[in-house]
Amino acid sequence: MKKVECVAMLLAGGQGSRLGVLTEKIAKPAVPYGGKYRIIDFPLSNCINSGIDTVGVLTQYQPLELSDYIGSGKPWDLDRFNRGVHILPPYQQIGGADWYKGTANAIYQNIPFIERYNPEYVLVLSGDHIYKMDYSKMIKQHKETGADCTIAVLEVPAEEASRFGIMNCDADGRIYEFEEKPANPKSNLASMGIYVFSWDKLKYYLETDDKNDKSSKDFGKDVIPSMLDDQQKLVCYRYSDYWKDVGTIDSLWEANLDLLNPKVELDLSDPDWKIYSATPSSSAQYIAQCANVQNSLITEGCEISGDIEYSVIFENVIIEPGATVEYSIIMPGAKICKDAKVQYSIIAENTIIQRGARVGEKPEEIDNLEDWGVAVVGAGITIGEDVEIKAKQMITSDIAKV
Repeated sequence: MKKVECVAMLLAGGQGSRLGVLTEKIAKPAVPYGGKYRIIDFPLSNCINSGIDTVGVLTQYQPLELSDYIGSGKPWDLDRFNRGVHILPPYQQIGGADWYKGTANAIYQNIPFIERYNPEYVLVLSGDHIYKMDYSKMIKQHKETGADCTIAVLEVPAEEASRFGIMNCDADGRIYEFEEKPANPKSNLASMGIYVFSWDKLKYYLETDDKNDKSSKDFGKDVIPSMLDDQQKLVCYRYSDYWKDVGTIDSLWEANLDLLNPKVELDLSDPDWKIYSATPSSSAQYIAQCANVQNSLITEGCEISGDIEYSVIFENVIIEPGATVEYSIIMPGAKICKDAKVQYSIIAENTIIQRGARVGEKPEEIDNLEDWGVAVVGAGITIGEDVEIKAKQMITSDIAKV
């Protein structure tokens, strides 16, 4: 097969347990975002916009919907003969499937796929981040510096640095130390979980790591430290634009509402860096004269007759007269019935909030702010008439009328 310069390997098999009910039936990268996208649309779009047309998507947890969504890769122009996007479940051995044991092991199991293309470089990506990045610039720096591994880093506030994996670098950007969530961080350069490796070096360290029974088979915990111990050249690539890890309920909620904040630079309508999606086009939206919509994103196919403020409404949502939605995310096919009130909440797909129900609370209504949080109602659930769902609650099954 023809040699390609770079193969991208997209890690999309995580369970996303911190998203609770939202990932009970789907993998985290398949979670809806921004009215008409899924989280995985961002790394896939970044790849094709960066000129990378050979992508392996490593699936494991609840892969069916994610695999169906990606399909042949056509929406991202990744339906290429002999290249394009490939779904890579855990490797099937004679004795059965061997589950991916960690991020490094997931790539190790797919060495035969990578070698089909004989690349010079391998780009390792995560499937749960919202951002727009030109990977070709990172690869260019990797080549120019002669690095064995280049790691994308983002400056974070010093007081938050202990929450991240921190890269300590020399003045020329060479990484001399990696600290996982240090109590007293020496820098504020947080790893974004985006790596460019020279393939020959990566293959060696993956094979070496696989032979180590004490390894947890993880890039951050095992492979990167081993390369540092061996004095390999690891260099940081500084990134300064919008980036959000949407691995928690709060961060997913915040990332959606960031689209409504003029101070946040995340333009999804930029024709020069389009974010592609496999979400089918719906019919035109209908907003009734009685509706009151303020600073919100309303997607195609919606029927809006109620009041909406600072919220993201996905396709085919119905909001009936007298219903109120504030600071909330309403996912595809949900219905908010007459006189219901939803605030500071995430309502998952095909959920019904019946008449007079109350979901979520404003922070100022809570005596102790530690007790406040985004309320979440899972997919396909019905909340009965006049039922009240408090802040921070996560609803996993139907609740009947009061």
